[in-house]
Amino acid sequence: MTTYHQDQIFSNKDFVQNIFQKGEYESCIFKNCNFSEADLSGSRFLECEFLGSNLSLAKLFKTVMQEVNFKDCKLLGLRFDKCEGIGLDLDFESCLLDNTSFYQCKLKNIKFKNCRLFETDFVEADLTGADFQGSDLLGAIFENTILEKADFRHAKNFIIDPETNKIKKAKFAMDGLPGLLQKYGIVVE
Repeated sequence: MTTYHQDQIFSNKDFVQNIFQKGEYESCIFKNCNFSEADLSGSRFLECEFLGSNLSLAKLFKTVMQEVNFKDCKLLGLRFDKCEGIGLDLDFESCLLDNTSFYQCKLKNIKFKNCRLFETDFVEADLTGADFQGSDLLGAIFENTILEKADFRHAKNFIIDPETNKIKKAKFAMDGLPGLLQKYGIVVE
C-alpha cells in the first residue's frame, strides 16, 4: 500500500533504524535525515527538498524525482541512473556527490553549485545548460556527454575531451583550459 504525504517536514529522522515508508512525497522537506543505504525504490518525490541529509548508497530503482533540490547533503555512491528517467529534475548545492552515477541521465539545466563530484560518472548524460559553479570535478568521467551551453567557468579539476563530448557553446575560464587540452600533452602556463 502506497502512502501519500504532502507539505510535510521530516526532521532528524533515521531511516536506517526505522524502515523508510515507500510512497508519494509532494512538496515535502527532509531536514537532517539519514537515508544511508535505505531503499527508496519505487517512491515518488515531487517538488521536495533534502537539507543536511545523508542519502549515501540509498537504492533508487525506479524512484521518481521531479523538481528535487539537495542542499548540504551527503550523496555518496548514489545511482541516479537507476531513477525513473522521465521527468528527472534535480539541483544540488554544497553537496558531496563522490562516486555518484548519472550515466545516460537527461538533466538539462541541472545545477551543481559548490559541490564535490569526485569520480562521478557523467558518461552519455545530457547535461545541456548545466551549471557547475564552484564545484570540484576531480576524476569525474565525461564520455559521449552532451555539455552544450554548460558553464564550467567557476568549476575546477575537470578533464573533458572535446573530441568525445559535445561542448558547443559551453563556457570555460582561461584557467580551465588545461582540463580541455590534457590529452594532447600541452603545457598551459
